[in-house]
Amino acid sequence: MTDPHAIQPSELDQLPDRDPEETAEWQASLDAVAKAAGPHRAAYLMRRTLERAEGNGIALPKLLETDYVNTIPTAAEPGLPGDPELETRITAWNRWNAAAMVTRGSKYGVGGHIATFASAAWLYETGFNHFFKGKEADGSGDQLYIQGHASPGIYARAFLDGRLNEDHLDNFRRESGGNGLPSYPHPRRLPWLWEFPTVSMGLGPLSAIYQARFNRYLTARGIKDVSQSHVWAFLGDGEMDEPESTAALALASREGLDNLTFVINCNLQRLDGPVRANFKIVQELEAQFRGAGWNVIKTLWGSAWDELFQLDTTGALLRRLREVPDAQVQTYQTRDAAYIRQDFFGADPALVEMAKLLSDDKILECFHFSRGGHEARKVYAAYKAAVEFKGAPTVILAQTVKGNTLGEGFASKNANHQMKKLTVDEFKTMRDLLELPISDSQFVDGVVPYGHPGADSPEVRYLQERRAALGGPAPARRVHPLAPLPAPAEKVFASFDKGSGSQNVATTMAFVRLIKDLVRDKETGKRWVPIVPDEARTFGMESLFPSLGIYSPKGQTYEPVDRDQLMYYKEAKNGQILNEGITEAGSMADFIAASTAYSTHGEAMIPFYIFYSMFGWQRTADQMWQLGDQLGRGFLVGATAGRTTLTGEGLQHADGHSPVIAATNPASLTYDPAFAYEVATIVKDGLRRMYGEAAPGEDPNVFYYLTVYNEPLPQPAKPSGLGIDEGIVKGLYRFNTAESAGVNVAAANAPRIQLLGSGTAIHWTLKAQRLLAEEWGVAADVWSATSWTELRRDALEADAALLRGEERVPYVRQALHGAEGPVLAVSDYMRQVPDQIAQWVEQDWSSLGADGFGLSDTRDAARRHFGVDAESIVVAALAQLARRGEVKATAVKEARERYGL
Repeated sequence: MTDPHAIQPSELDQLPDRDPEETAEWQASLDAVAKAAGPHRAAYLMRRTLERAEGNGIALPKLLETDYVNTIPTAAEPGLPGDPELETRITAWNRWNAAAMVTRGSKYGVGGHIATFASAAWLYETGFNHFFKGKEADGSGDQLYIQGHASPGIYARAFLDGRLNEDHLDNFRRESGGNGLPSYPHPRRLPWLWEFPTVSMGLGPLSAIYQARFNRYLTARGIKDVSQSHVWAFLGDGEMDEPESTAALALASREGLDNLTFVINCNLQRLDGPVRANFKIVQELEAQFRGAGWNVIKTLWGSAWDELFQLDTTGALLRRLREVPDAQVQTYQTRDAAYIRQDFFGADPALVEMAKLLSDDKILECFHFSRGGHEARKVYAAYKAAVEFKGAPTVILAQTVKGNTLGEGFASKNANHQMKKLTVDEFKTMRDLLELPISDSQFVDGVVPYGHPGADSPEVRYLQERRAALGGPAPARRVHPLAPLPAPAEKVFASFDKGSGSQNVATTMAFVRLIKDLVRDKETGKRWVPIVPDEARTFGMESLFPSLGIYSPKGQTYEPVDRDQLMYYKEAKNGQILNEGITEAGSMADFIAASTAYSTHGEAMIPFYIFYSMFGWQRTADQMWQLGDQLGRGFLVGATAGRTTLTGEGLQHADGHSPVIAATNPASLTYDPAFAYEVATIVKDGLRRMYGEAAPGEDPNVFYYLTVYNEPLPQPAKPSGLGIDEGIVKGLYRFNTAESAGVNVAAANAPRIQLLGSGTAIHWTLKAQRLLAEEWGVAADVWSATSWTELRRDALEADAALLRGEERVPYVRQALHGAEGPVLAVSDYMRQVPDQIAQWVEQDWSSLGADGFGLSDTRDAARRHFGVDAESIVVAALAQLARRGEVKATAVKEARERYGL
C-alpha cells in the first residue's frame, strides 16, 4: 500500500514537463537497453548522448569524468612536424646527462632527483622544440613554470645547446664556489636562466594562474600587449594535493584564461608511494578541473595500446582500465606477462579472449612502456589542441612512468624519488636502450661520462634552429635595460612633513592618502598596481574605486547599488585596482606577478599590497619567500597592525609578530613607522632604490614591508635637523630630548634614560616621557625606531666586515653613542622584535613588548594587560634606573602602587 504522506517522484521534479508521455518513452527506452544489453551499454549510450549535447551547445551539466582513454584519438592526431629522429636523439642525450649529473654529484652527498625528468622528458622536449616562445621576439615570450624536481633535465638541455659546460654540471647543488647550479629553479641563484621558482610545491600552479591573469591586466590597461604570451605550468600529480595548487582554478575559468596551460605529469607516484593507491588520480583531477570549468585533455596511452582498443568490441577493456586502482597499475609495471594476464585480463571473460591474441612482448610493451606522455606525437597533439582552444584554460593530464628508461631498478618503484644514482652497469644498459654512442672506455675509474654530440652536430644545430625559430633560448630570464622611473614630485612627500595639526590621523590613512597622490602622477601613476583582498573599505580605500576602477575582464555588466554615491563601486576592463576577494594567497600571487614585470615583460610596475597585518606573513610567508627568490620589487603593507591597536577583534586578529617573520626574509626591508612623515620618507626612498637610481652597493631586488595602524592619533611635524631622513631609512633617530620636548624636570642633574619606541608604541612612550619628568624627576629622550630589522642587518654586516679585517661601527651604535643613561625599548609587538639589536647597544638594555596571544578589549585595557602602556613604561624605566642606583628602589614600588599595576 502506498504511503499517502510519501513524496512522489513527480513532486521532486520542479521542472515543468510539457510532454510527460514523451519523457516516459525516453525513460522506458533507457530501461529496455539496460535490461537487454546490460547497464554498461546503457551507461555508454547516456554518456555519448550527453557528449553530443555538450558538443551542440545544449545547456546541460557537463560530464565530470570521461573514459580512461586519450581525449584525442589516434586517428585525429596531427602529424608531428620537424625531424622526429633528431628530436629522439636530443631527448636521449638530455636523459643521459640529467642522470649523469645527479649521479656524479652523489659522491658529495648533495642529492638530486633523477626519476622525475625521466618520466617527463618528452613533455618538456616537445614544448621546447615546437611551442615555447623565447624572449628575443617581443621581449616577453612564454612563461614557463618548470617542475622543480625536473631541473636536471633543463640543465642537461642548456648543456647541449652550449649555455652550460661540464664544470657547471659538476657543480650541480654546489653553489658556494661561484660556478654552481641551484638544486631547483631559483632566479636569485641563477638569474639568467630561471624565471619562476616552483619549489615549494603548490605555489607554482597558483602563481601561473595569476601570471596569466596579470598578462591580461597589462594588455587591458595598455601598458604592454602581451596577448601572444602563453603561460605553461608543469606540475606533478602528487603536487596537486597542495591546497594552493587548486585554490584559483575557478578564477582561471571564470576569466577565460585560454593563455594558460597546466601540464600535469601523472606518473602516479609521489615521494613515498602512489598518489592515489586505491583510486585513480587522473580521473579525480579530470573531475576537479572539469568541475571548475577547464578544458581537459587526457594523454594516457601510447600507440602500442591502439591494437588493444581495436580488439575491445565489448567495452570490457575500458571498464577494466576504469576500475584498476593506480597502485595496481604500478604493480603491472614491475611484473611479468603471466601476472598481467592473470590479474588484469583474467578479471573478465572478454579480456581473457583478448589476451589470447596478444604476445607476451606485446603485453609488456603496453604495460611497461607505452604511455601517452612518452610519445612526442601524442604530446604534440595535446599541446596543439591546448593552444588552439579558446575561452577557457586547459589542463593536460599526461600519464608517464616515473623513472622511465632508467632501468628496472627505477621504473615505478616506490623509493625512486629518493634514489640518487645509477650504477655503471645500469648506465650501460641505459646507453644501449637510448642508442647513444658512448663507449665503455669513456667510463674512467667508474665515473660516468657526460655525453655531447658536438657543437656542430646535427642534433645541436637542429636544437638551436628550433629555438631561434621560436624566439630564442628557453627557459631564460631577462632584465631589460630600463630607464629609472622619474621620481614623483617632492611636494607629494613633503606635504606630510608639517603634521596633521589638531586632526587625528591613523598611519593607515596617511599611507592611503600618499598613494592617492602618487597614482595621480603623470609619469608613473599608471604603473602603480593597488592590490587588496576584499578589505579596501576597512583601510579607507573605497575612494579609489571610481577614480581607478577595479580590474575585471568583463567590465561592469550591472548597475552598482551605490551608483548614485560619490565613491561608488566601479569595475572596468582597464581598471587599475586588483581586488581579489578573500584570498591572501591570490593577492600575493598578484603581487609576485606585478613585482617581477620589470623582468618578465620589461615593464616596471609598482605594486602595493595592503592586507590585514595578521593575515599576511602569518598566512602566506612561503609566498613572500617565493617573492624574494623571484627578485620581486614593491610594497607590502600590513594594515590594522599591532597587538593592541585593533580593539574588539581578539586573539586571531591581533598581530604581535609579523615583523619577526618578515625579519627571516633576506629580501624584505621591514619598517614599523610611527608617524605619517616617516611613512612618506620610507616610500620615497623605496621608490628610489627599487625603481630609480640605487646607490652603489644597494640591491634593487628587494621589497618593503610597512606596518601601519588604524588608531587615529596626532601626527607631529617632522623634526628639523640633519640626518633625520637618513635615520628614518636606516632605522633609528632621536625624535626629541627631554629639553626639546618641553617637559619639566626639576633637578639640573636629573637621572636620564633613553626611550626607544616603534610604530604606535611611540605615543605611549611620549606620554611616559612626560610622566617621568613631572612625577619622578627623570629626564627621558625619545627615539623613533622605524626598523629594528634594518638596524640588526646593518650590525650583522659590520660584524662580517670585522671578520674580514675591516673596521666598521654599526649604525645603531653610532646613533646611540654618548647617549646618557640606560635604554628601554618599547614595541606593540613581542619583545623579540626590539631585542634584535640588544647586543649592539652599548648602554644597559631592557625592553617591553606584547608577548602572548591577543585579546578583545579596549586599547587601554589591552596595553595595561601586556604591560606596554605609558604607566608600565614609567615603572620599567624607574626599575632600570634603580638597578643602577640612580633613583631610590622605593620609587619603583611607589609607582607601581600609584598606577595600579
